[in-house]
Amino acid sequence: MPLKNDGKIRPDGIEKVTGSLKYLTDRRMEGMLYGRVLRSHYPHALIKSIHTKDAEELPGVKAVITAADVPGLNGFGIVTPNQPVFCEEKVRYMGDAVAAVAAVSKEAAEEALDKIIVEYEELPILDTMEKSLAKEAAELHKEGNILHRAEQKRGSAEEAFASCDVVVEETYETPRQMHTYMETEGGVVVPEKNGGITVYMGTQHGLKDRFQLSRILQMEEENIRVVSSPMGGSFGGKDELNVQPYAALLALKTGKPVHIHNSRKESVRAGIKRHAMKIKMKTGADREGKLLAHQTYIEADTGAYATLGPAILEFAVEHASGPYDIENVHTKGLSIYTNNGVAGEFRGFGGNQITFALEGQISRLAAALNMDLHDFQAANMRKNESPGPLGHRIAPTNGGLLVLEAAERIRKEKEAELKEKQPPGKYIKRGIGTAVTMHGGGLGYGRLDPSGGMIRLNREGKIEGVFGFEECGQGIVAVIENTLVQAFECRREDVCFLIGDTEKVPVSGSTTASRGTSMVHHAVQRLKPLFQQQLFERAAALLDKSPADFYTGKGGLYKFETREQAITYRELAEAFPEKTLEVQTTFDFPVTPDEIDSGHFLYTFGSVVVEIEIDMRLGVVRVIDLQHAVAAGPVVNPKGYRGQVEGGGVMSIGYSLMENAAMTNGQYDTDNLDTYMIPSIQDAPAEMKVEAIEDLYENDQYGPRGVGEIGTVAVAPAIAEAVFQAIGTHITSIPISREILMKLGRKENRYEARV
Repeated sequence: MPLKNDGKIRPDGIEKVTGSLKYLTDRRMEGMLYGRVLRSHYPHALIKSIHTKDAEELPGVKAVITAADVPGLNGFGIVTPNQPVFCEEKVRYMGDAVAAVAAVSKEAAEEALDKIIVEYEELPILDTMEKSLAKEAAELHKEGNILHRAEQKRGSAEEAFASCDVVVEETYETPRQMHTYMETEGGVVVPEKNGGITVYMGTQHGLKDRFQLSRILQMEEENIRVVSSPMGGSFGGKDELNVQPYAALLALKTGKPVHIHNSRKESVRAGIKRHAMKIKMKTGADREGKLLAHQTYIEADTGAYATLGPAILEFAVEHASGPYDIENVHTKGLSIYTNNGVAGEFRGFGGNQITFALEGQISRLAAALNMDLHDFQAANMRKNESPGPLGHRIAPTNGGLLVLEAAERIRKEKEAELKEKQPPGKYIKRGIGTAVTMHGGGLGYGRLDPSGGMIRLNREGKIEGVFGFEECGQGIVAVIENTLVQAFECRREDVCFLIGDTEKVPVSGSTTASRGTSMVHHAVQRLKPLFQQQLFERAAALLDKSPADFYTGKGGLYKFETREQAITYRELAEAFPEKTLEVQTTFDFPVTPDEIDSGHFLYTFGSVVVEIEIDMRLGVVRVIDLQHAVAAGPVVNPKGYRGQVEGGGVMSIGYSLMENAAMTNGQYDTDNLDTYMIPSIQDAPAEMKVEAIEDLYENDQYGPRGVGEIGTVAVAPAIAEAVFQAIGTHITSIPISREILMKLGRKENRYEARV
């Protein structure tokens, strides 16, 4: 069904559009100091000495700290805390922190950094995965230069290749990508009278930040409050700690609030990025187009430290065969340490890279067999009750077939339109490309993935949803509002929400992994009958009725007998001022019943159809039209749904055509947004369409799936397929090289436009 627009304004929309919303980096406190972090001068070096005396003696400087000032664990990392807060003996990348200062002004803090003298002894730079894997390479960590190995094997791919009539082998390369959120990392940390701190900084998991900070500061978690909303975007980039430890240590040492806000160059230098990957695939099919064997080898450049590198590799390994039924699969992967910038969580979580390679293989096999791409995909698409890509049980779903058929319908419509267009000219080539994907939600089997929520009738007589999620632009506040309105059939003015404050919210899990919408839905479904029963019992006591006489509606409770309003929510709240009415639930994200590490249970499916034009003289690819079909169950927030999918699509246009956070000798080639190109409004298609497929498989009880990532995953392979349809050349790396297209363009009349 076409996605409907309900015409409602998102709860935080007016404040954001008018600029009146105060982000956490906007906070100012009386007596506040300004913090700055001194980062490494080299991507790989021994630290011989650090001299801070000259900096400490500068007027206005209130504190200079190094590793010696860390009272607890000198390390952080969501799973493996192997990134030093401050380096003591060695630096491993240009973003490594060596010292930090707090001063009465930004200028004084900057001057203090210049006065800190660090003596280094340079070491060989391992700036490629090949160098890190070489036998003679220095070990970046005690465990060596391999962070993690992952493998999946089903059947015997090696033996099955002998039965294949066609085999395609190819190597694909994908780039490092920046999150490029507008609000860079930062905020304020305030020391409290009880010896604790309040952290006002953007993050996607305030409770996990609190846990990590407690280890660093050697402080009880209860003495650390993290206020994490509103924040200016994340896309995964603020899931990990960034500047929180430095502001916290400086605040505790000075007894003053400390403000830190990364410049764009600092954010580029120290912030995490999407993993660059090299993926080798070998895939075989019989002459009828049945996939028989699939072999994959992944190398992921995780940079200097772990963060979530192992989980991202395992996600890529899991999704290596995607939505296709293949009996014989063998996938291996390495996550490799280098002296490059740290790579970590990023929208798509390894799915973007592996899907680009997988759909490239599918396209090549279809072409080799002279089969229509859709027919080849359909012949191999998973069935309703097929196992997941690791051979594990998942929630039955026909999402793959539904999005595939939607893509084929859209493709035929686009082809008919293209035939009606004027010839594009000798050097302009047009093409239409499609791709499909599946994307697991939640953290996967074997990983702690708790959730929960609370509903209460607050003092103002509003039904308040309380969750431990963060609003990072994705629209979770609108999801909460819409879910409450639908559950209680009330007005929007009857509800409110509280999120992103560890002192006031229950554990809801991370604001990642496309899980927020699903978890809000599950929490409200669990809490609704409990909350209504308490409402009805209070009303019954006041009105001398039975609890069974009432139902919730607009503004209050209504009588079943007369359909008239019996009492307002506000009157109910005022009648029991000392007795809080609230209900709470805890539960875990649904996981597969099979003991298979990282395997997911709930999947979202998506297909993409793009129309492109290529100017062969300039090597420029322009996306004319971008359409998505997404099977994610019921739509909770129509505008947010569309915004997430369309926004993800535009982000992936950048990933496909222009973005590459390339590094040379361990340093970024581009360190600011004047030279790192991201899509502007001119690069976005004039009109994008999102088709929401809300059907769930029969007896599905799991409700809506998340769509925060699915819009990014299949865009790159769809664009690559459109290039193939336009000029007959398969693409093996992104961003798509202008130089290659220009070289092809010089060979006049070699290629004709194909549809």
